[in-house]
Amino acid sequence: MKISDQTDGSTPALTDRQAILRILSLWHRQAPRLIIGVMLALVALCLGLVLMQASGLRLASSVLGEVVITTALLRWVGGGRVILRYAERLFAHDAMFRALADLRVWFFHSLAQGAAAGLGFRRAGDMLSRLVSDIGTLDGLYLRILVPFACACLTLPILVIQLGRQSVVLGILVGVLFACSAFLVPYLIAKSGRAEGERLGKNLAALRIGVLDLVGGLREIRAFGAEGRILSHVQADDAALLAGQMRLARRAAYANASAFLCGQAAIFLVLLAAAGAFSLHISALAAVGILFLTVAAFESAGALTRAGLQAGVMGAAARRVVEVAVSTPNATQLATQTDAPEDTHIHLENVKFRWAPDRPLVFDGLTLDIPAGARIAILGPSGVGKSSLAALLLKAAVPEAGSITLGGEEISHIKADSLRRRMAWLSQATHLFDDSIRANLLLGRPDATEDALWKALEDAAVADVVKTLPNGLDTWLGEGGIKLSGGQGRRIALARTLLTQAPILILDEPATGLDAQTEQDFLRTLNTVTEGRTVILIAHRLTGVETLDRIWRLSGGVATAAAA
Repeated sequence: MKISDQTDGSTPALTDRQAILRILSLWHRQAPRLIIGVMLALVALCLGLVLMQASGLRLASSVLGEVVITTALLRWVGGGRVILRYAERLFAHDAMFRALADLRVWFFHSLAQGAAAGLGFRRAGDMLSRLVSDIGTLDGLYLRILVPFACACLTLPILVIQLGRQSVVLGILVGVLFACSAFLVPYLIAKSGRAEGERLGKNLAALRIGVLDLVGGLREIRAFGAEGRILSHVQADDAALLAGQMRLARRAAYANASAFLCGQAAIFLVLLAAAGAFSLHISALAAVGILFLTVAAFESAGALTRAGLQAGVMGAAARRVVEVAVSTPNATQLATQTDAPEDTHIHLENVKFRWAPDRPLVFDGLTLDIPAGARIAILGPSGVGKSSLAALLLKAAVPEAGSITLGGEEISHIKADSLRRRMAWLSQATHLFDDSIRANLLLGRPDATEDALWKALEDAAVADVVKTLPNGLDTWLGEGGIKLSGGQGRRIALARTLLTQAPILILDEPATGLDAQTEQDFLRTLNTVTEGRTVILIAHRLTGVETLDRIWRLSGGVATAAAA
């Protein structure tokens, strides 16, 4: 069954502002570097404005036969600007790369600790889009918004003061035009492009999901002659993404045109003042310097105009990244949680659960009692909630009502990592990594010895197969374990699960995809190697070779006991 990215119906909706503030708070380790980058940008900006105005004055004074600005001053200011500009770019980008690295680490940590994280309940394409595109987009939050905004805030008073010294009216008028170009236009375009940015992020995620499905299922697609149909879905997603990008591009053109007109209007006012029109008279020498300064100021404001359109996209990206951690326990919650008890008695009492508020209840009063060491089966058709039960037991989801206890302790009070050390999970889609057999096994227990690895392989009845491979434990499995047969890959996954030595095993359709004989052999192996552990077998049906103490059937959100 497909399971939503939501963990429960109580997940609050995030605003762009909340998400962006959360992202900024995650960059606290890099705050000194980021602040230094802004300071370097401000100093470089000041030297740039001085250079432009001084160049204008130098040019005008040469024409008028006066010496107002020396060549040495221009040389020092110009050289200083180049050095500071290079230092700012180098320092600011380095700080941003470090901040993004911290954000990716936090994202992985949140994914591992939060809702359905690392447990196979999320769509790979959507997670890839959040990790690559959304986090990559957030570099603009600092480089394209915060730094240019700080520069614009410094430029505005400099521009108004310099022009106001010659004409107060001119200074006010040009200041208003600059404020419109640097602040008002970006704000309006960001506000109007917010919804489009949200759609763009979703369209990109949909395209990545479609492409991954196309590549991953290519054999099945070819076998059923469905290339055209599947490709049409990908093309439709691509067309939707392109259409969204075109709409954003048109908005960018409007924003750039508006900012350009503000800049041209400011230049026109300066020229009018130089001509003495409308009582805006200023000297010819001052007019040239002011003209150069005005052009430089409005060029610097152009960065914010372009960033305004991206602000909506960045807000949507920030929300998509932060949403992953909405249900992750915070430091206070973690401090109050305890380690899992030794007792492995599991009890569910009147559990109500749904994946989202607008979806029907999966469980409505589910009650189950699983004594320590019991071997039970949970049966039911697809979509009845069997995988949802595994998600609840592993704290990958939170019930809407009712209680789930382990050894008499509410699992909400138990640390997630401690709980998962007590419960091992083998799913119908257990992933084998594109790595060696050894590395895949050590995922279950990193400190396992060579003897422990071979013992787990023997228990899973696959040690003889591994011994025949050219490199033994160091044999490369390939993507998804493609170098092994389905049954062999499933046994490697079982060995990894057994290596954890967890006293509770949750087996979610562990024999899916195997032929009848291989399935029975695999289940017979399970009967042997799980002796003494609590076993929760989740399946559509039984084959007759399982060793069980009790069978439960799920239907209508409740469990009904069946004959063992």
